[in-house]
Amino acid sequence: MSLAIAYSRAQVGINAPLVTVEVHLTGGLPSLSIVGLPEAAVKESKDRVRGALLNSQFDFPAKRITINLAPADLPKEGGRFDLPIAVGILAASGQIPKDTLKQYEFVGELALSGDLRGLKGVLTVALQARNANRALFVASDNADEAALVENGCIYSAKHLLDVCAHLKGYQPMTPYEPTCVEAQPHYEQDLSEVRGQHHAKRALEIVATGGHSLLMIGPPGTGKTMLASRLPGILPRMSEVEALETAAIKSISEQTFSINDWRQRGFRRPHHTASGVALVGGGSNPRPGEISLAHNGVLFLDELPEFDRKVLEVLREPLESGQITISRAAKQAEFPARFQLVAAMNPCPCGYHGHSNGRCHCTPEQVQRYCNRISGPLLDRIDMHIEVPNVPHDIIQNKEMPKSESSVLVRERVEIARQRQLQRSNKCNAQLSNKEIDRYCELNAKDADLLEQAIDRFGLSLRAYHRILKVARTIADLAGSPKLQTSHLMEAINFRQLDRARQRSSV
Repeated sequence: MSLAIAYSRAQVGINAPLVTVEVHLTGGLPSLSIVGLPEAAVKESKDRVRGALLNSQFDFPAKRITINLAPADLPKEGGRFDLPIAVGILAASGQIPKDTLKQYEFVGELALSGDLRGLKGVLTVALQARNANRALFVASDNADEAALVENGCIYSAKHLLDVCAHLKGYQPMTPYEPTCVEAQPHYEQDLSEVRGQHHAKRALEIVATGGHSLLMIGPPGTGKTMLASRLPGILPRMSEVEALETAAIKSISEQTFSINDWRQRGFRRPHHTASGVALVGGGSNPRPGEISLAHNGVLFLDELPEFDRKVLEVLREPLESGQITISRAAKQAEFPARFQLVAAMNPCPCGYHGHSNGRCHCTPEQVQRYCNRISGPLLDRIDMHIEVPNVPHDIIQNKEMPKSESSVLVRERVEIARQRQLQRSNKCNAQLSNKEIDRYCELNAKDADLLEQAIDRFGLSLRAYHRILKVARTIADLAGSPKLQTSHLMEAINFRQLDRARQRSSV
């Protein structure tokens, strides 16, 4: 009778809980059974492991083999347990030493030839293995991804024989050295390419500084999409924690993680026909949706009123909490969703309401009905609303006109102002709590009366009141002002364009 224990990791949402692979060999008729709530792909691993061991010139024990994947109540899926099962069988049968297994973790799918194949979600496994002070064996296809975790010990193997030679001490492997990645992400689109639209550029700078959400309203062809696509390029550079969170979500998704995306801010642009599940995530085996794939990046919703209203309403809770919990009958998964919402819409069904060419023939009722496709609660959660008018032709055609500031210059100002926020509250202004708003966004009596008048006039909610204060705090940070000034508050109020438009239409 012999028992060997190897360690591996399952995949539950963005987490990688520990799985202990216990292999027990006893006398009796030759058989192999896997217990511990394995799904179909895990049950099939016994055939892959048998083929890999035999083709690697190992002996497959002609005994009764029982493999327990603990904890038993945690669902196990995929081929990630092939390698730890194979190593456990070899250790239990005395073909490799079992005492060394306690300092390692193993994940990898085996081919019948014994070759190791890559998996999804290896980055989260590497994080947890480092926290447990164990080295991690992965397939060579996953080595670059796993090695992104600082202070982790990663061994890259192409074949089962490589792993066994290291464990037996015949050919010790050296920890994998990661491929050099760019410390500074590169964005092809630059803010200097946008002509005119100085008010919109100013709004983008404020949005990037404070982590706020933005709604742009304007006729077709005024540059709303162009402006939104430039936002990632002026956002502050990612911290190590943010970069790992973003990469981990991509690693477990269908998008697959590329080493070239390291520290790159995401820009997600779902079509207006997308479902609620596509936005927040779901499925029988919960997967991250667009809001999680946009974590630490930008979620751009073009033609906002064309989205199904029920679909838009699912954004309300994640905008507040920064995370989404997906519950199914047998599983529950939680994904981070701290994204910046940028939306764009036309002012009316035809798109040309208020245009100087007089092309719009929409009635006031049609315009109002079109704007009302966006619910008040969702609109309340969008910090800033701006108008993006047509750019005069002389500005577009004048090639001698000097270009506006580049994204690099704007990002420098943004990072300085963001650093002020982090030193003050250890978070960006958009994430301030009500108590922190009272502490850091204090107004004098005159400015308090001014804001109260604006709230009464436009019929704004308490949530909108707090968001105006947070935007004003960001404007003050850009100006390097420790206290809110009247000019900062006035500019923040001016960024509630749609609220003012609705108030005028109701008069």
